[in-house]
Parts: sequence; structure tokens; C-alpha cells
Amino acid sequence: MTKKNLKLIYNNSLVGPGIFFALLFCIPLVGSTYTLAIFTMIGFYALVCIGLTLLTGYAGQISLGHAAFYGVGAYTSAYMTGTHGLSPWLAIIVGALISALVALLIGIPTFKLKGYYLALATLGFGIIVYTAFKELTPITGGSNGFFGIPSISLFGFEFVTERSYFYLIWVFVFIALIFARNIIHSRIGRGLRSIEGSEIAADAVGVNLMKHKLQIFVTSAIFTSISGSLLAHYVSFINPDLFTANTSIYLLIMVIIGGLSNIWGAIVGSAMYVLLGELLKHYVPLMLPNVGGEFEIVFFGLLLVLTLIYMPNGLVPQFEKVFSKFKKKGNATHMSLTINTQATGGKTND
Repeated sequence: MTKKNLKLIYNNSLVGPGIFFALLFCIPLVGSTYTLAIFTMIGFYALVCIGLTLLTGYAGQISLGHAAFYGVGAYTSAYMTGTHGLSPWLAIIVGALISALVALLIGIPTFKLKGYYLALATLGFGIIVYTAFKELTPITGGSNGFFGIPSISLFGFEFVTERSYFYLIWVFVFIALIFARNIIHSRIGRGLRSIEGSEIAADAVGVNLMKHKLQIFVTSAIFTSISGSLLAHYVSFINPDLFTANTSIYLLIMVIIGGLSNIWGAIVGSAMYVLLGELLKHYVPLMLPNVGGEFEIVFFGLLLVLTLIYMPNGLVPQFEKVFSKFKKKGNATHMSLTINTQATGGKTND
């Protein structure tokens, strides 16, 4: 299989996603409750990071405020279902619409900025929303949090077990992945890549910079909001500390570690973050008993620096290189066997 065909498998066709999710959906058959909980959390982050990859990796726009959209989705679902008893599915849709509207209103002035100014503006937006979550006590519960968020049900089936929620979140991730790939390979996607390469050149060839930026920012906000809503119904309790500026930073770290220029990097980066986080929680207290809880951000900050120095394109391209080497060795072995067979007239020695 050529390198071009290999890329087609996971970039253009449904073969790659089909194989990946078929294997993934077999995990509940053999995995423990703890394993399912880990993969469920990976799913929550992956759904956010798919949208963030579109925004940062393909459009070149850095956002440090995505935790705000994460929280908007979560609190909208919590308030509408926990306080007013409305359908969780309606709450998820309303949360996504609110996030889309907020993204549009924030994006219009924000995307006039560039580079670090854009990142700082989104960071400020995230801090403002986080403060609102803490101060709007009648709606959000303030620092004490929001309790009693009901579970999601569909046609009478209630998603209350780890297995059922595992399937629910990964179905959303699958839909988001296919949708994102369609965007990437569409006219909009080509416009986004041109913006990421050079805004001046993109503008010169007729790409509507503001329109494309707003479209992908709104799309990213919707993905993030849906993930936040699903998280709220999964844990049944939320508080503002889940949606701090650190959360936005962690989300961006996941995208960078996985690979900015590949949509699969969102899943790989999310998996690395969750798995490494679990290892840190288990082993750091054993080796360094006096270390505080801030060690995690120090570790991931160091990991981010090392990734930018030694793997600036993230982990996914490294996996591609390793796989390509195996393919080359396999092709070389096959060719050698073919030559030997032809040389001996198709006979083999017993």
C-alpha cells in the first residue's frame, strides 16, 4: 500500500473511522468499569478537541477561552433539566445555540485581532464567563455547584451505566469526526488552510477571512457546548472549578500533543492527557508525598515544551512515520520473496 493510499484510509474514506470505532465499541465487552470511565472521559475531551483542532490547527486561530463554551453547555443543561424539568436533549440543543450565539458575538470583534492579542482576548472572555458562573448563584449555584442533574434518556432507555454512557459519548465523537473531515475536504476547509498559511495571501485570492473564521469558531463552540452538556448529565454535579482558564489551557495542550494538522490528533491528544493524568494521580503521591495538586500543570507544561521542541507536529505524524517504516519493511520482504521465487522457478526447498 502506497503512502498516498494510506492517507486516504484515514483522511478521505470511512474505512479508517469504521475500523477504529468498531474496535473501540468492543471495549465494553472486555473492559472493567474503571476502563470504561477512562475512555468516557477521553470521549468528552475528544469531542471538544475536534472542534478546537479545526479552529487552531486548520484556521490558525488560538483560543484560550473554550472552557467558557464547555461551561455554557453544562450549565444550560443543568439549569433547564435540574430546575425546570425539561428534556435533556432540548437542553443540549439550547446550550449549543447559546454557545453559537456567544461565539458569534465574541468572534466579530475578537477576530480583528491577531496572534497573541487574539489568544489574550479569548483568555479574558473565558475568565469573564468563569466569574459569571461563580456569581450567578440563583442559576448556577455559585461556588457550591449545581446538584441533582438528571440523566439522559432516549425512547425510554436511561443512560446511567458506564457502558451506556461510553457508547453515547463515542457516537457523538464519531459524528463530530465525520463532520469535521467533511469540512476539511470541502471548499471551506481549503479556505481555512489558506488562512492558516497566510492571511494576506488568502485575502488576495478572495477568501473571506472574517466569514471563515466565524464559521469555524461557531462550529468549534457548538462541539464544545455539546460535550459540556453531556458531561453535566454524566457526573450529575458541576461547579465553576471545572471551567477555569486552566481547563482551556489543558484543552489546547491536548490538541498540540496530538497534532494540530490532523483531526485524529484530537483523539490521540485527549487519550494521552487522560491516561497520563491517571498515572500521575497514582504514582506521584507514592514517589513524592509532599507534592501538591499543582504538579499536574507543571508536568503538562513541561510536556508541551518538549513536544514543541522535538515533535512540533504532534504525535500523529510520528505514528505515521513508524507505520510507514513497517510498511516499507513488509514491502521489501515481499519483494525479496517474489524475486527468490522467480529465481528458483517457483520451487521451494523442503
